[in-house]
Amino acid sequence: MPILRATLYQTFLVVTVIPYALLCLLWAPLPQRWRYRLTVVWPRMALWAARFILGIRWQVRGWENLPDGHAIILSKHQSAWETLFFPACMPREVCFVYKKELHRLPFFGWSLALLRMIPIDRSRGRDSMAQVVEIGSRRIAEGRWPLLFPEGTRVPAGTVGRYRSGGARLAVKTGTPVIPVAHNAGLFWPRRAFIKRPGVVTVSIGPPIHPDGMSAEALNRKVKDWIETEMQQLLPDGDA
Repeated sequence: MPILRATLYQTFLVVTVIPYALLCLLWAPLPQRWRYRLTVVWPRMALWAARFILGIRWQVRGWENLPDGHAIILSKHQSAWETLFFPACMPREVCFVYKKELHRLPFFGWSLALLRMIPIDRSRGRDSMAQVVEIGSRRIAEGRWPLLFPEGTRVPAGTVGRYRSGGARLAVKTGTPVIPVAHNAGLFWPRRAFIKRPGVVTVSIGPPIHPDGMSAEALNRKVKDWIETEMQQLLPDGDA
């Protein structure tokens, strides 16, 4: 029964996230790499629970496209599922770009702040893009992978949002290759939906796109073209 499965899953998340966030505070004195490794156990648990409670499994195409070096991930954004998948499954630490106000949220926000990702102050308007480049450059130098959703917010399956150029600007500024990612998680975990559908999420990882000689706008268009072309293959005809 879908509503029962959804209720059980939501209960699992609520029951586990608060004590886990408290553990994150306890291991705050540890080095960054250990804090990250310990913290991402929770999204792995959440993915596991989604599989066994909700019936949402996943498969990946293109693992071989992930480089053994610096990278910036630019991904389609349809649901909360991919925010669990990336930290749980990527071979390097990923650094989300998010609004700094999230740090004020009890438990979740506190543990998020300890991971030293890329928080931006949106009250600074256009300067927020400069923050992405400034902080993102430091994270790349640390060997971590910035992760941005160019559309900025979750979009329903089958729709295309406006691709913002923050990730492309970071890539051009630092000379870092971009890894485009398409997926169809929104078919099974729609945005703002309590009820989820069982099925197999397909994550498609594209070949690196090097920014050499490109403007941020040209790079952003190339990323969009790859992602949206791939989305046509991942969605049923009625959703494309």
